[in-house]
Amino acid sequence: MMRRKLSQLWHKLSILLEMIKFKHSVFALPFALMAVALAAQGWPDVWVLFWVIVAMVGARTAAMTFNRIADRHFDAANPRTEQRALPAGLVSVRDSWILMLGASALFFLACAMLNTCTLALSPFALGLVLFYSLTKRFTWLCHLVLGLGLALAPLGGWAAVTGTFAGYPWPLSLGVLLWVAGFDCIYACLDADFDRRAGLYSMPACFGRENSFRLAVVFHYIAFLLFTLTGLLMHLNAWYYLGIALTGVALFYQHAIVKPEDLSRIRMSFFSMNGLIALTLFLAASLAIATA
Repeated sequence: MMRRKLSQLWHKLSILLEMIKFKHSVFALPFALMAVALAAQGWPDVWVLFWVIVAMVGARTAAMTFNRIADRHFDAANPRTEQRALPAGLVSVRDSWILMLGASALFFLACAMLNTCTLALSPFALGLVLFYSLTKRFTWLCHLVLGLGLALAPLGGWAAVTGTFAGYPWPLSLGVLLWVAGFDCIYACLDADFDRRAGLYSMPACFGRENSFRLAVVFHYIAFLLFTLTGLLMHLNAWYYLGIALTGVALFYQHAIVKPEDLSRIRMSFFSMNGLIALTLFLAASLAIATA
């Protein structure tokens, strides 16, 4: 009996984790850890590292769960998303709210365990990433709001170590903001027609796929320059610039394999290349610090 209940609980949990694409935590977490390494000029106390990871996982879980709750009716009407867990009836709205509130509590606990600076930042950070889920209803700037939410990840990582924002390399957050806005703008092309019919706002829905791709190129070009400037400000060595070079290749590749008229490989662009960029910059910065 106990084994059966545990099996059912695990099955429900696995559906919830798939619903929020838990594995995609790879987008923001490496930038938070990169800022932790930059602030500490190495690695901090293991408990600081632990609570930073807990905070990042908690915030992203809360944000993604709220997004699924808020968009469940749109998801049910969209052929691309109608099989997601909530519209398909695989999980209940009640269970989703429990997950969202539990993850939010975990996020606030982690911030409190770090220092007063991260605790003071936490309501704004969580509020912003939750607010993003509603922005598509009234503004095509939704992609930039998402970017701003993820741009707080490295800022929080820095504050977790130093307890202040002093000395923080702001180009890092600006780079994350534009990098995220660029790839989210491309990914939104999948739903441009549906968004237009449903009265939702996104850059592809409002300005067309071709113009959105052009804007994403501009965003990513500026993001690349900002990531490079971060290395200059933090006096990082050649290891970091090797990572910058690989980042440039990954950015170029994702724009080369996806076109406004051919979105068939967009998931490779969105998930594989952007996950690679985040991990590459984190590892490159870590190697630069370790070999300084």
